[in-house]
Amino acid sequence: MQTIISIKPVLAILASLVCVLFIMVSRNKPNVREGWALFAAIIKFAIIASMVPEILGGSRIEYTLFQVLPGISVKFIVDAFGMVFALVASFLWILAVFYSAGYMRGLEEHAQTRFNSCFALALFGAVGGAMAGNFFTLYLFYEIVSICTYPLVAHHQDEEGYEGGKKYIVYLTTTAKGLILPAMILTYVLCGTLEFPDNIMTGIFPVDANPTLVTILFICCILGFAKNGVMPFHNWLPGAMVAPTPVSALLHAVAVVKIGVFATTRVMLYVFGVETMTRLNLGIPTAYFVSFTILTASIIALTKDNLKARLAYSTVSQLSYIILGVALLTPSGVQGGIIHIANHAFSKITLFFCAGAIYVASHKKSISEMGGLGKVMPFTFAAFGIASLSMIGAPPVAGFVTKWKLLVGTMDMPSPHYIGILLVLLASTLLNVGYFAPVTFKAFFGKPPEGEVYEGVKEAPLSMVIPLFLTAIISVVIGIYPDFLMKFIQLAIPINGW
Repeated sequence: MQTIISIKPVLAILASLVCVLFIMVSRNKPNVREGWALFAAIIKFAIIASMVPEILGGSRIEYTLFQVLPGISVKFIVDAFGMVFALVASFLWILAVFYSAGYMRGLEEHAQTRFNSCFALALFGAVGGAMAGNFFTLYLFYEIVSICTYPLVAHHQDEEGYEGGKKYIVYLTTTAKGLILPAMILTYVLCGTLEFPDNIMTGIFPVDANPTLVTILFICCILGFAKNGVMPFHNWLPGAMVAPTPVSALLHAVAVVKIGVFATTRVMLYVFGVETMTRLNLGIPTAYFVSFTILTASIIALTKDNLKARLAYSTVSQLSYIILGVALLTPSGVQGGIIHIANHAFSKITLFFCAGAIYVASHKKSISEMGGLGKVMPFTFAAFGIASLSMIGAPPVAGFVTKWKLLVGTMDMPSPHYIGILLVLLASTLLNVGYFAPVTFKAFFGKPPEGEVYEGVKEAPLSMVIPLFLTAIISVVIGIYPDFLMKFIQLAIPINGW
């Protein structure tokens, strides 16, 4: 693999950081403020997109800022694996800027300058994590995302907001400092380096490393990256739903949970490696462990009438598909897990965009109150229906590609374990139908609450409807034509080299 030394990764990461200064200076000019956010989002995406030809050509791009210790540096790498997350996050930020402007102004939310600044900082951390060249840099940007998104969760500055924010920051910083930091230090002591290798097979642990200690470090990493939503460290995620809907979309689709599952899978594949996980039999127990999260979170989602709460528990469940795919330790399974980072992002941001549009237009949060609302908000609920199909895994939407790859990967597992995982995938799909289908059905075919007439209720502003409908359409496009994203996945997870 050819290595190209270029400052482009640093420029892509810094685009949103520099943007914060201009947002703060323009705090009294809303149009200019949002203009800077949009400009930075486009610049960030353009820089990342400019690196695509090199990555698809089989190269990787590197840049080292400085060395901390021998084997530890602040280093950035753009490879096929990280490019999937970086492209998706930077593109969705462009749409989120439009949507946020319509939402925040429509509800006349306070502290919009702080909101936009922290939004940009969150993308600074997320893309920094996507391009991290070693375990140390990944941990650094993982923590940056936690700190920068706390003001977003506690945005409303009321008792509920502060309680949700406290739970958010305590869960994420405690697990990171209590589990990930010690695991990273011990990994450095054992291996003498934290650098990611250029393939997923070998990892960095020596063959003669103590298997018990390596297993403990693996468990610390699975649980410590609590942004991945794995139970029992998942409760911060539903609690964070007190934030404005654009924040929920950011948390669930673009930055926070995605840096969580990205960090988890990056460490699984590039620190431990397929050979180490296979030798220590770490894959199958992990697959069953996250299967519990998939099923339990789906069951809880069935009980939630609040739309955002139902979507929150859906996220908890869906994130574990990504870890499950990697834990299968089969080529198709790992590919299915990684592609779900993108597929889930487009579909879940659509669902949260729809939830926000519904609230702005009708001030309704409960599913039981949405009967017949689809007749006056057809575009919003059509987009919700499309994204729901993706979460369920129905063709021709993006989530079908995930489910297909996971099913193929499961069939490649040794008997009898594939039977158990197949049952999990089947049961979770039925549960997905159970908590998504009633929302769209009730909106289009249900009756309004007794005595209520949707007089004056119409679609949310175009600045909100256009992004949500666009992300829904993209979910269909990448479901029908997944080849572009799969090219990156196949470079990172080559079946022939397994």
